[in-house]
Amino acid sequence: MDQAPEGKLEGPLHFDAVVTPHRSLSRKGFLILMSILAAVNFVAGMIFLIEGAWPIVGFCIADVVLVYWAFRTNYRAARAYETVQLSDNELRIRRVDQRGHARSFSFQPYWVRLELVENPDESTNLFLRSHGRSFEIANVLSPPERRDFMRALRAALDKMKAAPLA
Repeated sequence: MDQAPEGKLEGPLHFDAVVTPHRSLSRKGFLILMSILAAVNFVAGMIFLIEGAWPIVGFCIADVVLVYWAFRTNYRAARAYETVQLSDNELRIRRVDQRGHARSFSFQPYWVRLELVENPDESTNLFLRSHGRSFEIANVLSPPERRDFMRALRAALDKMKAAPLA
């Protein structure tokens, strides 16, 4: 595993994937959820205010603000992604964190092995192993997605290795 230089891989790509974290709530869904939460907390706050329990209004406001902050933090974390590209001479993994900082790692595809570790809690980890080193990839995928990803990458590696050199 080497730090890979930035730039385009040479030759045709045999595998090209972008792995992103799954987010099930769309922007529209987020707006609907926040609207309902704000309305419910507003009504509850007004009821408590009318009954004389005015300090509860602050907790209702804090509830909406904290839920909003939690979702915004979650969406910001979803900006991270990982690319996996396979050419004749290189298997390159490029990780971009939520702030846009990128790191690339390179493997010689003829020596790399894929290993899926299945844990007792039914979670999995997918590793690239080469020359005594290992590197985890696709860690944001669910276990079934990770198995499918491994099968696709393994098929591309096998096909590339079986092809005659030009």
